[in-house]
Amino acid sequence: MSANIPSGDRSAAAQSDRPQSARPRLPKIPFWAQILGGLVLGALLGWLARGQDISWLGTTLEKIGGIFVQLLKLAVAPLVFFAILVSITNLRKVNNAARLAVRTLLWFMITSLIAVAIGLVIGLVTNPGSGTGLTSADGEKPQHTGSWIDFLTGIVPTDIITPFSQLQVLQIVFMAVVVGIAILKIGEKAQPILTLSESVLELLQKALWWVIRLAPLGTVGLIGNAINSYGWDLISKYATFTADVYVGCALVLFGVYPLLLSTVAKVNPLQFFKGAWPAIQLAFVSRSSVGTMPVTQRVTERLGVPKEYTSFAVPFGATTKMDGCAAIYPSIAAIFVAQIFDIHLGVGDYLLIAFVSVIGSAATAGLTGATVMLTLTLSTLGLPMEGVGLLLAIDPILDMMRTATNVAGQSVVPIIVASREKILDRVAYDHAHASPLDEEPVAPAERAAEDRQPVGV
Repeated sequence: MSANIPSGDRSAAAQSDRPQSARPRLPKIPFWAQILGGLVLGALLGWLARGQDISWLGTTLEKIGGIFVQLLKLAVAPLVFFAILVSITNLRKVNNAARLAVRTLLWFMITSLIAVAIGLVIGLVTNPGSGTGLTSADGEKPQHTGSWIDFLTGIVPTDIITPFSQLQVLQIVFMAVVVGIAILKIGEKAQPILTLSESVLELLQKALWWVIRLAPLGTVGLIGNAINSYGWDLISKYATFTADVYVGCALVLFGVYPLLLSTVAKVNPLQFFKGAWPAIQLAFVSRSSVGTMPVTQRVTERLGVPKEYTSFAVPFGATTKMDGCAAIYPSIAAIFVAQIFDIHLGVGDYLLIAFVSVIGSAATAGLTGATVMLTLTLSTLGLPMEGVGLLLAIDPILDMMRTATNVAGQSVVPIIVASREKILDRVAYDHAHASPLDEEPVAPAERAAEDRQPVGV
């Protein structure tokens, strides 16, 4: 029959039978490779801008990094409010929700104690403040300091607008918890407000996802600006202190967490890093636990933690769980400042550091940097506030590793709790793949077919 087909038709039919994928396509670069490329390119451009004194290049790197961080911060206030609000209401879907919440908080405290103990040991062994050439004259008092009075009284806002306009995250968390509990108490009548809140949260996460995709470009600016602004000379003065913070965070990230996962949760630690690495690498670049929160929540779900519990534990952790910023860093920094100012610290002081680290970690509130936590620690110990000024110059470099440790802990604890409560999907954990950042997240509306039965025992 093919002989009866005109030659022109045969030619068209032949073309239509060719695979449409024959057109050459550029290979897709994994997100981790994009981040790595941004790190390398940023370091080279920063070195070039500083070494060759190219002012326009330095300014460009600063603007690129600043805009990326500003975009992340733009979503912080509403994201925290609606994420905490929705997470509180989601607890109604979880059996034994109160027990899960208490055990989550308990494991936050346990891991914080371990982290601060590691920080203190490292600081006492290495003496980071000795031989730096820095003196008390090199520091200056910060404009804003933290104290226990400010911490306790600052939880309750004086009005609704100021916490959002001035980014008072702890007050935003307080209001979100109050509204969330009120919605639960009101019940069906408050369902329209809850539905609106879930829709707004979905919208914010979608917009933040677009910002996250800019992370490789933001990396170029942030790393390049850090090298151009501070250079290796400044880093050399803080070499021991910088190494201490990185080693302490690495011990927690690659030592303590895997040990807890293998012995307490009874899961494969390597599989955790395979599944959670996208969130960890984004935290390293962005230096924001809250900015990384949607990715942290997503990878934690993919590691087998029920969505209803994850939606509570991860936002809660993003504002209170800070092993890097609130445990390791302030413990080493307190020893560093004490040695610079030649002040002796006793056993009681070290116990006080541990107490501040466990109880006051909410003061960091998931924002970039840990200055508030440091000032809280120094003021509690009676150490000079000028010590904060000594550390501000090196803070961005330290904050990358601190935040990566924070975010890893925010995913590890829900896995531990879920495993001990026997609600962890071990099949999902063992098969979680490593690169969810290469795909856009699935909207909640598209998951309507999922099983919505309560989880727990």
